Amino acid sequence: MTTPQLWTVVIPVKRPEHAKTRLADAVGEQRPRFARAFAADTVQAALECPAVARVIVVTDDDAAAGEARALGADVVADAPDAGLNAALRHGAASARAEDASAAVASLSADLPALRPAELALVLAAAGEHPRSFVADTAGVGTTSYAAASGAAFEPAFGGRSRAAHRLAGAVELELDGIASVRRDVDTAVDLWDARRLGVGPRTAALLAELDVAL
Repeated sequence: MTTPQLWTVVIPVKRPEHAKTRLADAVGEQRPRFARAFAADTVQAALECPAVARVIVVTDDDAAAGEARALGADVVADAPDAGLNAALRHGAASARAEDASAAVASLSADLPALRPAELALVLAAAGEHPRSFVADTAGVGTTSYAAASGAAFEPAFGGRSRAAHRLAGAVELELDGIASVRRDVDTAVDLWDARRLGVGPRTAALLAELDVAL
């Protein structure tokens, strides 16, 4: 019987003053709190996924780092401080410094509706390819990028990252039943859709506290 592949998941978390700027129209000055809630709910769901052995959060935000550690994730500082792809590579390098054969996947930090079982479907499919990715709901960006054991970790986030990952040779994972893995949140409409799917406890509590009308 083949042992299921276990993954290290890297989640980059921006400092809140730079995160979720397009949500300002909907949530105003509470935007940093929403960014942190999204990140914490993403981390918790990843940790609860049976295919995940370890979660590494890459951040320079002390509050996000503290919450991630409390949930059971490891935290590394964003030492490169050179954007998203550099942060992801740094996290992956940290994982493989301890285990050179680690299978490493990244997740966006704005997946507040993430379901552990849906992430497990993605990671099971990712194990069949050297490099793979999941497109966002809009079909333009990417919410997850994975490099199996022995494969180079070469993320290409930013702008039209779905096309960039395809051009780089990563396989797009087009699976049924993974809506929560694809539902990143940048706008009020995105947040409404995530709420429809069912958001995690911190995002749900914040929405209830502020009575955000979505």
